[in-house]
Amino acid sequence: MSQTVLLAEDDRAIRNALERALTLEGYQVMAVADGVEALAQAHRNRPDVLVLDVMMPGIDGLQACRVLRAEGDRTPILMLTALVETADRIAGLDAGADDYVVKPFDVEEVFARLRALLRRTSPVGVGGAPVAEAPRPVPERFIEAAGIRMDPQARRAWRGARELELTRTEFELLELLVRNAGIVLDHSTIYDRIWGYDFGPGSKNLAVYVGYLRRKLDEPDAPQLIHTVRGVGYVLRED
Repeated sequence: MSQTVLLAEDDRAIRNALERALTLEGYQVMAVADGVEALAQAHRNRPDVLVLDVMMPGIDGLQACRVLRAEGDRTPILMLTALVETADRIAGLDAGADDYVVKPFDVEEVFARLRALLRRTSPVGVGGAPVAEAPRPVPERFIEAAGIRMDPQARRAWRGARELELTRTEFELLELLVRNAGIVLDHSTIYDRIWGYDFGPGSKNLAVYVGYLRRKLDEPDAPQLIHTVRGVGYVLRED
């Protein structure tokens, strides 16, 4: 059974082209022109993934995303944005989005990001084909490193006594760093483990997520935990 994409884009040309491309790729597409229609459609027929344009009349993509998250809807959300500043991307992640694509985009990048989002939420790929997953051991109750404690089963994390409010991607990124505390993880490894796809050296996706995770982790007068190893990647350690 094909997976369903709810696409909200007010630019008719982009909406029609992306709807056509997604349909040819094997998705069932519900295409709407604004955030109001997107929310109504999401409430009537819950999709497998949402693709929301940031700038739309009335309720924009960010507002629609916030509404769905406030309702407890954890459906993966990919944002389409013409805004290229880091602060604008962070705003989308802060609203609860899982990933973003900057316009003008290559449709193959959209496909790759959708596959990665869906792979994390379902063992079944487009067309009903099973997605191969590495066998996982029975998870331990808690993992700890550098003052971070995580409960992978309950999807909860703490720095000291303070519980962290993390999105799904932020949690998975922090879990990867905690499990490999003291080890420098290169960009390709992190992209492959978190997104299932290496977006190449020009992508700022990982840097944005690391920056956003640092904002949630860092505390006054406390050591920084996530360190950048320039030209290589990132490492979790408490200096």
